[in-house]
Amino acid sequence: MATDLENKLLHETLLQTPKEFIDETERYQELMMTYFAAMREVQTKLEILNDEFKVVKRRNPIEMIKVRLKKTDSIMQKLHRYGLSKTLDNIKQINDIAGVRVICTYFDDIYELANMLVKQDDVILVQIKDYIKKPKQNGYRSLHLVVELPVYFSTTKRMMRVEVQIRTIAMDFWASLEHDMKYKNNNNLDPGLKDELRLCADVIADTDKRMQKIKAELDKMG
Repeated sequence: MATDLENKLLHETLLQTPKEFIDETERYQELMMTYFAAMREVQTKLEILNDEFKVVKRRNPIEMIKVRLKKTDSIMQKLHRYGLSKTLDNIKQINDIAGVRVICTYFDDIYELANMLVKQDDVILVQIKDYIKKPKQNGYRSLHLVVELPVYFSTTKRMMRVEVQIRTIAMDFWASLEHDMKYKNNNNLDPGLKDELRLCADVIADTDKRMQKIKAELDKMG
């Protein structure tokens, strides 16, 4: 069963039918419900992998899983940026309507989880963007996957896409602060803060690698 938070997320999304689709409200809501279901499918797969780690390796690689459905205004803005007309069919060309963010403990967990997910028979890897090996200019680091998987309903099966972001606790902490900075009034923002945050990204990346190395040495000790 979906949690109260997930149900609230779906309910809020369904209430946000854009004016462009007001004559197709039922179809729009059905599409959003389908993305919601796909998001939950991916979440469940990751939770099962985490449970397996707990039994087999006596630890949980996943600290937290966050889910989200893209808000209506963001969907409309993305269609505009892509130069697409605002139709339900074109919405399906946006790969990150449904999103799952996975927060890992250690650096190596990111790639291990990603590999285990995409190797599953019913998961198709559509796209991968590795912002860890090639960080964004501002210092952002995360592994982004777009996966496609079947979602089964009472009378049909639909192939749906979900964006999965996998990062460490430190990377997520940095990304949260960068997000806050992005939406502040830039006129009042000290120019040096962006440079400082960029330096923090490098420090965090180095710390992640050093922590991973320490863990590997501890593992050798049994």
